[in-house]
This record gives sequence, structure tokens and C-alpha cells, in this order.
Amino acid sequence: MCASTPSIEAESAKHTSVAVIQVAAAAIVDERGRVLLGRRPRHAHQGGLWEFPGGKIEAGETPAEALARELREELDIIPVRHRPLIRVGHDYGDKQVLLHVFLVEGFTGSPHGREGQEIEWVARTDLHRRAFPAANVPILSALRLPCRYLITPEPGDDWDVWLDALAGAARRGCPLIQLRAPQLNEKKFEALADQALLRLRNDNVRLLLNAEPETARRLGTAGVHLNGRRLADLARRPLGEDFLVSASCHGENDLQKCVELGLDFAVLSPLKPTASHPGAPALGWSAFARLVDGLPLPVYALGGLSDSDLDDAWGAGAQGIAAIRGLWSDLGSQ
Repeated sequence: MCASTPSIEAESAKHTSVAVIQVAAAAIVDERGRVLLGRRPRHAHQGGLWEFPGGKIEAGETPAEALARELREELDIIPVRHRPLIRVGHDYGDKQVLLHVFLVEGFTGSPHGREGQEIEWVARTDLHRRAFPAANVPILSALRLPCRYLITPEPGDDWDVWLDALAGAARRGCPLIQLRAPQLNEKKFEALADQALLRLRNDNVRLLLNAEPETARRLGTAGVHLNGRRLADLARRPLGEDFLVSASCHGENDLQKCVELGLDFAVLSPLKPTASHPGAPALGWSAFARLVDGLPLPVYALGGLSDSDLDDAWGAGAQGIAAIRGLWSDLGSQ
């Protein structure tokens, strides 16, 4: 995951004569949170590696239609509840693929390998122990992440009230949180981080600090979120794979640097006009979709969003939404 990945556009230019193979793939999750994997036949391309079920999209098929057909042919199941998860482009040198990956959370039938392939339900925490084709690696990152990424507002003077709201938001649907408090000095920020960790310790929440990477390592948080300045200054990934590392992005160059550094995910903004940046030009969903299409990296949309925007976000290729006011108020007031 930490290895540098070339620009998709640059690599595609080297192989203009090679057609891109469109593939529908499924990350099938059961009621226990396990993920269904299949093993490629030894004689096939990338033989012996584990993969997510799916196959080539035929002429005239939509990705969703191909998904349903492939799951019926491979596993004898019919997906009944699914949504887009990520679209991943990859250049193997001898072939290029674009994976249209769906998260399948409901199906009918009992899955079995109709084509004689080995299949297995694997806990998400054990997925990293399996060997996958390189194109599948970003799917593992997407499966580690929720659809909501809460960015905290300033804590104000009453930290107890703020910490209560933080814990409430976490319990109501935000297991991934970025602690951001630019108005605090370093000492107060670290004190707030310590208190947030204590308050969230029983809620299975991953807390990222919008701070120097070494601060996250020293305080024992789940990782770090890099602002634009810190991202621009980096020449390599700042923390190991035991930590999550994300970054704020505002365009294609920022996103490509996240890929090159092997970051775990990115946040792209602003999607809509916001009260905090009223004059900033908004991307809109079409531009967002163009920027993230095929990118081997989960990307959250940020800027004037709330839970009501999730379907649009997934349709545009986002991992989900990131928000301050939208998630803090929507979730904290329930």
C-alpha cells in the first residue's frame, strides 16, 4: 500500500493501443462483517491470488447488470442490496483494467463456487494476510473505511459539552473522526486529543489528528490527516501501515501526490459552497467524478454536505462524505 503508483493518465498514454478491460467486481459482506473472496485458478492471469468475485462487462451491459450476471454465474447468488464502492484503474503492463466495484450487503441464495473455484469468508481484519492482484489493493482500503468522515468543529470554551457531542456523534454513525482545532496552541491541542481518546475509548472509533505526524504517533491515535501545506512538504509517507494517513486535496495534482505517497485516503473539496469559504469555487459532482474516476485511492467529498448527499457521493465515485457542520449537527442532535 505504501508503494508509489504512477499517474493513471501518464501510464495510459504509454499504452494507447491497449484497450481498457471493464470489469464488475463485488465486495460481498455478510451479517458478521466478513468478506467473500475467491481464488483465481493457477493457470489464469494472476493465478493463485485471492480476488473479489466478478468479471468482464460485456458489450451492452451496465456495470450493475454485469455484477448480477457474474454473481449468478460464479456463485449462484442474486444481489438484492448493493451500491458503488470504488472505481479502480490499474495498468499491469500487458493489460489495463478498470474495476467497477460494488459493496454488496444483501443477496439471495447460498454462495458456492459454481466454476470449481475456491471461495472463503474472511474477516475484514484478516484481509491484509491474503495475496491479491495489485488492482484489488485499493478495494481493501475502501473496505476499511466508513461512509462518513467527521471533522470536528472548534471546541470553544466548554470542553465537556464538546466532548459529549463528540461521543454522541461517534455512537450515532461516525467511527472515523478527524480532530481539527486550528485555534488551539500545540499544548492545548494535545490536551484535547488526550481527552478525546479517553472519551472515545469504548466506541470503536478511529481518531486522526490534523497535526504533525509525529504527534499522532506519540499520542497513540489511529493516524494523521495532512493539511495542504503538510502534504506539499512531504517526500514520502510519514507513518507506517499501522497508522491511517489521509490528506486534504483541492485538485488533480494533490490527489496524484496522495497516490504516489501511498496514503490511505483523501478528502477532495469544496464540493458545494460553504459558509466558511463562501467565495471558493465549488467543484460539483461532475468535476468530482472526473477527478476520482479510476484513482486507486478512496476519496471523500467535502463541502456543504450531509447524510442526504450520500447517494450522490457514491454515484460520483466517492467513498462517502466528510463534513463538519453537516455530520456534527445531523448526528449530534438525534
